Amino acid sequence: MVSANEIKQYLPHILEQRTSSNVINKRENLLEKKKNQRKIRIKGIQNKDILRNKNHLQKQAEKNFTDEGDQLFKMGIKVLQQSKSQKQKEEAYLLFAKAADMGNLKAMEKMADALLFGNFGMQNITAAIQLYESLAKEGSCKAQNALGFLSSYGIGMEYDQAKALIYYTFGSAGGSIMSQMILGYRYLSGINVLQNCEVALSYYKKVADHIADTFEKSEGVPVEKVRLTERPENLSSNSEILDWDIYQYYKFLAERGDVQIQVSLGQLHLIGRKGLDQDYHKALHYFLKAAKAGSANAMAFIGKMYLEGNAAAPQNNATAFKYFSMAASKGNAIGLHGLGLLYFYGKGVPVNYAEALKYFQKAAEKGWPDAQFQLGFMYYSGSGIWKDYKLAFKYFYLASQSGQPLAIYYLAEMYATGTGVVRSCRTAVELYKGVCELGHWAEKFLTAYFAYKDGDIDSSLVQYALLAEMGYEVAQSNSAFILESKKANILEKEKMYPMALLLWNRAAIQGNAFARVKIGDYHYYGYGTKKDYQTAATHYSIAADKYHNAQAMFNLAYMYEHGLGIAKDIHLARRLYDMAAQTSPDAYIPVFFALMKLETMHLLRDILFFNFTMRWNWLKPDNTVGPHWDLFVIGLIVAGLILLLRNHRG
Repeated sequence: MVSANEIKQYLPHILEQRTSSNVINKRENLLEKKKNQRKIRIKGIQNKDILRNKNHLQKQAEKNFTDEGDQLFKMGIKVLQQSKSQKQKEEAYLLFAKAADMGNLKAMEKMADALLFGNFGMQNITAAIQLYESLAKEGSCKAQNALGFLSSYGIGMEYDQAKALIYYTFGSAGGSIMSQMILGYRYLSGINVLQNCEVALSYYKKVADHIADTFEKSEGVPVEKVRLTERPENLSSNSEILDWDIYQYYKFLAERGDVQIQVSLGQLHLIGRKGLDQDYHKALHYFLKAAKAGSANAMAFIGKMYLEGNAAAPQNNATAFKYFSMAASKGNAIGLHGLGLLYFYGKGVPVNYAEALKYFQKAAEKGWPDAQFQLGFMYYSGSGIWKDYKLAFKYFYLASQSGQPLAIYYLAEMYATGTGVVRSCRTAVELYKGVCELGHWAEKFLTAYFAYKDGDIDSSLVQYALLAEMGYEVAQSNSAFILESKKANILEKEKMYPMALLLWNRAAIQGNAFARVKIGDYHYYGYGTKKDYQTAATHYSIAADKYHNAQAMFNLAYMYEHGLGIAKDIHLARRLYDMAAQTSPDAYIPVFFALMKLETMHLLRDILFFNFTMRWNWLKPDNTVGPHWDLFVIGLIVAGLILLLRNHRG
């Protein structure tokens, strides 16, 4: 059992070692120490032989030192991959700290990331930058990417987009997948570079190729992306993350024999969804219970587990065939697809494309997206049948509608090359981008969310900000939301609104209606920019017309009512207020009071104009009540309604 403090003990020494560039010297000192301990006495040998032996011993000691660091790093990776608790993860990072202390560059990258993202509560951005700068000099593409990210936000470094672009370019050239994705997004959106679809395509394709390769080897794990902009009461019980009490209740129902819950819990544990850890033993436990009760889905999932192989169900084609057959006999789509895979790849049975095609077609007809993809792939590659790009496109498209990642990838390939469809760079880029966003880095959505819930705002912000830089719209709006709250400490307060506005803008461009309304609010109130009613009205109009956003309609109605940035139009204001109430039930009460105030003031002005024309200037609401007269009138209306209700009850 280790603690974060034990890991921290290594940090000062690692930093000192990196800043003074003493890795080689340390190895030499170790050699001297070993020489003294062994008390080497070499006499009667020529000087040339002494020098040769000395060099040999030095190289041997250096190799031993490097090998020990490599072994510690590999042990750390193994522990981290198998970890199911925070303590186990801390043990892994203790091994990384020891390996880093021995000069292992990959371990130093891990430690720098831990310092940046605040793993185990040890966030130290200044120390992280020191390590990254040292690692970058030694050619670390991950360090280049991190320095680019920090420069682009001005976190711990000078805000410099040009410098960030240079870092990303070097990182991409060195093989950083994250840098390539960031550059793809920048060229797609024209962020500090000229917008260029073809360049964006080349970067996104590199990343998508890597992601597709990992998906072909093993099924990817979709990550829940919680929006912090939701109402607090919804956020605390977010459907994307399974509440612990609800999980305990589901476990109770599963043990009582609820088959549907057993299958659901099995699926959640199989791939690690809803904030639950991946646990093959628990998944198999629930699937076996449900299969015993006759669940075809459970039988199919057991077959899937044995086909792929894992700690609870070692790879066994015969067992997989048995369970897939049991499920398929009940007409189960997953079971039919499983049998198709066995015949397609010749696992436990001879390769038989005709049989594979038959099973894939049956499963696809039942709407199973993986089977639809496999059919598309058979027609695309001509596996056992004639190539038919039109049919390939049809099945890829059907599967992509359910989010099948490889189907999306092959659709992107077809649009990028003009295979079977008219070539479209923009469509290909958007599809590749969707595949890229399924990469392992998306796991930071969960760690960022839990950090936010635990009150570690700085750690949450850094993680969301990195994902935002990579082009995730949800991360852009979440980062902006945190910055807007001004609870973070890693940026100066005066920089938060301008940076939040920048991120809201990026999210709005990607279709976030809430972000579009926020941009209008920032220009209306002058947050992070100068007040500009006309620009605010433009953004509210976009949100109202394109996304039918009730808040935007209400805000625009208010601006028409008072002639703020646009020509005053009472009739249009009434219409927009009514539309807001019709669009969202939540807008009904605010619209009711707004219309009451509008009609009351309209009537009052008509009376005043008709009877007291000469005294109009004196009786102007702005002069008599003040600039916030509308709030005063609403208060009077509310007071009047309360009195009427009391009299009615009396």
